[in-house]
Amino acid sequence: MRNLKQDIKHILDEGKINMPVEVYGWVKTFRNDRFIVINDGSTLQNLQLVIEPEDYDEAFLKKISTGAAVRAKGELVESLGKGQDVEVQVKELEVLGEADPETYPIQPKKHSLEFLREKAHLRPRTTLFGAIMRVRSSLAFAVHEYFRKHGFLYVNTPIITGIDAEGAGQMFRVTTLDPLNVPLDEEGNPDYKKDFFGKKTNLTVSGQLEAETYAMALGKVYTFGPTFRAENSNTTRHLAEFWMIEPEVAFMDLDGDMDLAEDFVKYIIDFVMKNNAEDLAWLEKRLLDEEKRLPQNQRSELALRDKLQFVLDNHFVRISYTEAIEILKNSKPAKKKKFQYPPQWGMDLQTEHERYLVEKHFKSPVIVYDYPADIKAFYMRMNDDGKTVRAMDVLFPGVGEIIGGSQREERLDVLLEKMEKMGISKEELWWYVDLRRYGTAFHSGFGLGFERIVQFVTGMGNIRDVIPYPRYPKSAEF
Repeated sequence: MRNLKQDIKHILDEGKINMPVEVYGWVKTFRNDRFIVINDGSTLQNLQLVIEPEDYDEAFLKKISTGAAVRAKGELVESLGKGQDVEVQVKELEVLGEADPETYPIQPKKHSLEFLREKAHLRPRTTLFGAIMRVRSSLAFAVHEYFRKHGFLYVNTPIITGIDAEGAGQMFRVTTLDPLNVPLDEEGNPDYKKDFFGKKTNLTVSGQLEAETYAMALGKVYTFGPTFRAENSNTTRHLAEFWMIEPEVAFMDLDGDMDLAEDFVKYIIDFVMKNNAEDLAWLEKRLLDEEKRLPQNQRSELALRDKLQFVLDNHFVRISYTEAIEILKNSKPAKKKKFQYPPQWGMDLQTEHERYLVEKHFKSPVIVYDYPADIKAFYMRMNDDGKTVRAMDVLFPGVGEIIGGSQREERLDVLLEKMEKMGISKEELWWYVDLRRYGTAFHSGFGLGFERIVQFVTGMGNIRDVIPYPRYPKSAEF
């Protein structure tokens, strides 16, 4: 029986009756000193092991408790009981690691998400978090597969940076200066020339600007890495540490950028629907059960998989920001003063506006483009009207904005004028400006927060539950 170790997923998918197996996993339940249910993380489904109690002494059986790690050798047989088609008739059983039932926190009962965040090192053993993390893994694979298939090069942009890509926002400082004895310059400010990098540095909020430099040499590139924002936000949509997917493409205008965003996000959703059907079905049932406790008007209009299929089946409607504002102004919620933020030209669209456009007006995913320049970043290409820029946001049901992107400003004089107006230092970004001096060309890109798309696909209400170890204000326990 050598080399018979197999994942539970493989055993359930391809196992044959009377086939010898060797399986490892963690105990979920142990009933009647006879039935051991285990899971190894490879699948949502558990595997039942059947032992003969008389073959083991009482002390050994006490070691088999929820959370214990076990190894079993035996034969795959048809199950006569309910809940499973096959089970393993055990011939050899070993407890690899015990779990004290008095202290092991992940018992076979319902736990609150808040409690599980406090046990983030053990929560992946639950059915819920196993499903979430398998979906997350598949999405990550799909991201790389899509870009590889379409000729993109994967570029690792810096995590430590001396710039703020957005031109605003709070960043985490990176320093080796002694906090109790910070050297000061002649004006009494911290002297960062004496710091490790010789200047003020931070953790990055985006790899976009550096990715642009590689797009302007290699054509099509993308980054997929960690980013950080030191905003004191405790909402269900924000993290201090999160992962960003950011493609940048030379010789591509905003129309091409919108095409890329739609094709890309449909691809990764379709990939998960095909490869994680079991996990999604379970997550959908969980969500429906949770929403039964809510008032009717707070329940989702679409079941989880229907929502994903809604994205796949519909061509994304494209409208200008100005058109969107007019639609919102003339809508029933606006006329009845139901919007918390009354729509007016020049404002940033709120989630309530975005969801109305998607869920009520168009009944389709929507891409809004040509936003007011005053509410967008300095690097976005100015339109001929002098008021709007070539920006776009992709809006999804239930969440609103899921992707943000733009055609980048490639004209040297216009970029310098915008940087001056917005207080962006051209000396600090001399290398970024150089791209407009040497072989400038139109180019575009977008950003997709990875946790946002994981949250959308899994239906989870809090972004802290779709990343292994969430970082947010007052929380860096693990």
